Amino acid sequence: MTAVIDPQATLETPLLADNVQLIGGEWVPAASGETLEVINPANREVLSRIPRGAAADVDAAVQAAERALPGWRDTNATARAGLLFRWAALVEENAEVLDQLESRDVGRPHWGPSPLAGMIRFIAGQTDKVQGLSLPTYSPDVLGFTLREPYGVVGAIIPWNAPGPMFTNEVAAAIAAGNTIVIKPAEDAPLAPLALAQLAMDAGIPAGVINVVTGLGAEAGAAIPNHPGIRRVGFTGSPATGSTVMEACARNLIPLHLELGGKSPQVIFPDADLATAAQAIATGITLNTGQICAAGSRVVVHRSIHQEVVERLATAMQQVTVGPWHQKVNMGPLINGKQHGRVMGYIEAGRDGGADLVLGGDTPSGEDFGEGYFVNPTLFDNVSPDMKIAQEEIFGPVLSVIPVDDEQEAIEVANGVDYGLVASVWTEDVGTAVRMSRALQAGQVGVNNALGAGVIGGPFGGYKSSGFGRTMGADSVLNWTQTKTVSLRGATRPVN
Repeated sequence: MTAVIDPQATLETPLLADNVQLIGGEWVPAASGETLEVINPANREVLSRIPRGAAADVDAAVQAAERALPGWRDTNATARAGLLFRWAALVEENAEVLDQLESRDVGRPHWGPSPLAGMIRFIAGQTDKVQGLSLPTYSPDVLGFTLREPYGVVGAIIPWNAPGPMFTNEVAAAIAAGNTIVIKPAEDAPLAPLALAQLAMDAGIPAGVINVVTGLGAEAGAAIPNHPGIRRVGFTGSPATGSTVMEACARNLIPLHLELGGKSPQVIFPDADLATAAQAIATGITLNTGQICAAGSRVVVHRSIHQEVVERLATAMQQVTVGPWHQKVNMGPLINGKQHGRVMGYIEAGRDGGADLVLGGDTPSGEDFGEGYFVNPTLFDNVSPDMKIAQEEIFGPVLSVIPVDDEQEAIEVANGVDYGLVASVWTEDVGTAVRMSRALQAGQVGVNNALGAGVIGGPFGGYKSSGFGRTMGADSVLNWTQTKTVSLRGATRPVN
């Protein structure tokens, strides 16, 4: 492979400093002085060190956010929007650096043009469009209307698989609404969020509006929903951790948005464009090494085309190149040793469960892979719907093919999991597409596309155990506001 960027080169950027987090506009170490290493998943080398923040750091960040809240809340919405547009411009200017930071700590190769600036601009455009309603009244001397107001100091916890976009989604929408925020990125992949926070300050967003506390989930992460000063929380991660976060929010009686992953079906009918479907599905399950909540990990295929689909999927997955992020490859390593062990454990469970291993199931070898957490794209056939690999989210490049006899069985299999995040239907028949779009239990349904792609501003979120609440839509900013009803009676004295 030919290196695109020298992997040994140090990424010198003023956007990052070693062992600091952002609290109240200052880059500071953890209160304890402890640190964590950020590891390159392609070779296990240390990329950086970050503070091992904990409850004391979250408390300091909440206090800083409280101090910043009155001024930011009372800044007019158009002025807030202007600062977000400036932030977007700086993000666009630094797109290559941000992309490299995320590639290094997540391990993914370059995906293409960065979406981050566009995401901020989309949200910035909503900032001064937050409006209340005029309400009818019983008396002509009373006005009734609603106000949309920020919650106050809010919190967010984001995972490691797409840290830049997730940081942008949570932070931009929350502060656009007039909130101030304390956010914890994953300890495995904090570099892009920290750089994005620096760019926000460079854009003129005041100190304390955005606070980034780094550390472990059980320490810094847990302290956010448990802090009495936090008034709303956004969490993306596993159902188990989401349940714990929800319990903490329940104790403090604060609202919560949860995005908890998926086990997305790809339903293929006989009239589908099989060449397009197979290529899109193979790309979708190997993008970011399958570490995407929306990844279509189950292929529910009509039995009449079952064998052809398996052959096409195998051919497409064999063409996926694997290697470290700086090479011209399609797929990088898994994020860490724990995740590598988890994925390999599911592959073993697939074998033990009686599924037919068509492709992969092992790790690549050679000098390019070194000590990295690599795994080959893996395809299982003749998977029964009740198998572990068909029911549980693997979060790796493992695809299961489940043959079915008819549309009704396809619906039952597609919906027969705890998750309901994304689903796809492959058909040329409009009637089939309509019926399936209504029948599938998922927050997003794609017809003839693998990840629900192609829509600008589509609300994103799940049904069932995939969570509740939506991001990225036209209500992104509204979701971070609460409604106040005002009843205003004028003076009762007669006017001379």
